[in-house]
Amino acid sequence: MRIGVPREIKVHEYRVGMTPMGVRELVGQGHTVTVQHDAGSAIGFDDDAYREAGARIIDDAETLYREAELIVKVKEPQLNECAWLDVGQVLFTYLHLAADRAQTDALLESGCTAIAYETIEDRHGGLPLLAPMSEVAGRMAVQAGAHCLEREQGGRGVLLSGVPGVSPGRVLVIGGGVVGSQAARIAHGMGAQVTILDKSLPRLRELDDLFGGQVRTLYSTGDNIRQQLAQSDLVIGAVLVPGARAPKLVTRDMLSLLPAGAVLVDVAIDQGGCFETSRPTTHADPIFEVDGIVHYCVANMPGAVARTATFALANATLPYVEALANRGWREALAAVPGFAPGLNVHAGEIYCPGVAAAFERPLADLDALQNPA
Repeated sequence: MRIGVPREIKVHEYRVGMTPMGVRELVGQGHTVTVQHDAGSAIGFDDDAYREAGARIIDDAETLYREAELIVKVKEPQLNECAWLDVGQVLFTYLHLAADRAQTDALLESGCTAIAYETIEDRHGGLPLLAPMSEVAGRMAVQAGAHCLEREQGGRGVLLSGVPGVSPGRVLVIGGGVVGSQAARIAHGMGAQVTILDKSLPRLRELDDLFGGQVRTLYSTGDNIRQQLAQSDLVIGAVLVPGARAPKLVTRDMLSLLPAGAVLVDVAIDQGGCFETSRPTTHADPIFEVDGIVHYCVANMPGAVARTATFALANATLPYVEALANRGWREALAAVPGFAPGLNVHAGEIYCPGVAAAFERPLADLDALQNPA
């Protein structure tokens, strides 16, 4: 199969869809891999490293897209990239379509087959290709939030760890999944007082055991969110509904409950954000203020630690890329457990329930696609 790995063009995105190690594996299996010039140079993978692994290097992105049967990326294609996609091509990347009508429409118009990392499941219903970046983003959320709490950034001037004789900062994590648990881990490790809210009692029990009772767990209700906002210096939005838009759990009116200079970090911003006042920001201009509350809403947080994030992502995606290349997408989706839910768009139709619901569009029948009469 002809596989293309383009250079990412989203603002301040330095990750790359495949490492030289991955290229070497695929070339060794008889596939052709084309990598765009300087695709990995920002994180130490120069063109020579890809050449030595067996890749062909090409400078022109459009040519790479036009020639490839399978395109492996990190972030969602920008609209000009969508225009280079066509019927019969497979796009494998993060998509987050439920929060992006323009991209959804462009992919539908292209006729391509678009498979999203974030909706692929494992045997236990987990999200194996979202988990690595959720781990990175969860850990970064506390790092970013702690920086934003500095007075120079508009924050309250609170040190999360506190010092002897001074109380530590108070961190509220909304959502106890991978992002939330990783955020709580780092915040607790820094010495902050941490509270996690979640709607799953079994998950709250797991978290209580994980942290030995040293992190407070509460069932997530509107009342509990309001009560905890009034006591929080840093709030981390870590809510996920796979494939769908994130629910708005903190409204603008609720900002008045927070102390002035508190910080909101919305890790759910790729899925539309879980704070009503959130809007996507970039690493170049990461924060804004609403009603005296600092918002950090960078839509590609792991891009700031691109080398670590690329290795983590590539380790998880490579078996799926191999399945697509060796079997073709139809057989791969049928044969690999949990792969089929990754199909978001094919031949102008939507196959992801969350995306169809977000835009009130018909949901195509995945079973009929996999098992034609």
